[in-house]
Amino acid sequence: MTTPADIFARTPDNLIPEKAGDMNAAVAFDLSGEEGGQWTVKIDNGSCTVEDGIVDGADATISMTGSDYVDMMTGKLNPMMAFMGGKVKVSGDLNTVMKFQTMFKMG
Repeated sequence: MTTPADIFARTPDNLIPEKAGDMNAAVAFDLSGEEGGQWTVKIDNGSCTVEDGIVDGADATISMTGSDYVDMMTGKLNPMMAFMGGKVKVSGDLNTVMKFQTMFKMG
């Protein structure tokens, strides 16, 4: 079974550098439940790093369950439907989050 940790480990490899462009941003993920945890994904001029925990100064924080995150990243859960249905909560800059979701290959 895929876990959020597995997905975050692959996140740098799934970045599409040309879509990231010269963006410089950080999005924190606060995942609850059995497979939960906290990670921060940073984009800096076409490269991506993932750090454990929530880093100070993140542009936005996404909160959801670990299982919903896995479903979203594997194509089983539509991100917009999850957001509209209250499964995903975003604090901070929503525009950054919207751009973020276009910069990565799924799965």
